[in-house]
Amino acid sequence: MKWIVGLGNPGTSYQKTRHNVGFMAIDELARRHNIAVTQNKCKALIGEGHVNGKKVALIKPMTYMNLSGESVRAFMDYYKVNLEDLIVVYDDLDTEIGRIRLRYQGSAGGHNGIKSIIQHTGTQIFNRVRMGISRPPAGFNIADYVLNNFPKAEAAPLEDMIGATCDALEFAMQHPFETTMAKFNG
Repeated sequence: MKWIVGLGNPGTSYQKTRHNVGFMAIDELARRHNIAVTQNKCKALIGEGHVNGKKVALIKPMTYMNLSGESVRAFMDYYKVNLEDLIVVYDDLDTEIGRIRLRYQGSAGGHNGIKSIIQHTGTQIFNRVRMGISRPPAGFNIADYVLNNFPKAEAAPLEDMIGATCDALEFAMQHPFETTMAKFNG
């Protein structure tokens, strides 16, 4: 089984913030494939179904961003899944708004959700889709920036980016992640 973890924060006040693009991608993928992400288990909301013929679990940790690894570890232990089948989807300040970057390993790069997953899995080697949110203007507090809603001017690139992320995730169901990286990293 493939498992896709979208990072974000629970609650309506965070729903449309930059930090929640991982949740937005999970919601769109679930919509495309008629998967209800409503099962409350492993400190997460989980939906199981099929994407392009492959069994998949779509996961939205409910631990808040900085503790995302708790949910990932709980899911791993309960379902006895392999890290090779994991794809984590999350926001990235160092990628321009509207763009995605795929990687199969690396440091947390200052992202507390990824830092928590590395801490709870004991490795930096897992597949990732980084969704660009761009850096804030100089002097802008990073925490305030990532917890702000996207402005209307970024609605179109956000929608395109969510679509591209879901396209990449669908492709990854039937192809090695390296092939997916080559196709979607442009």
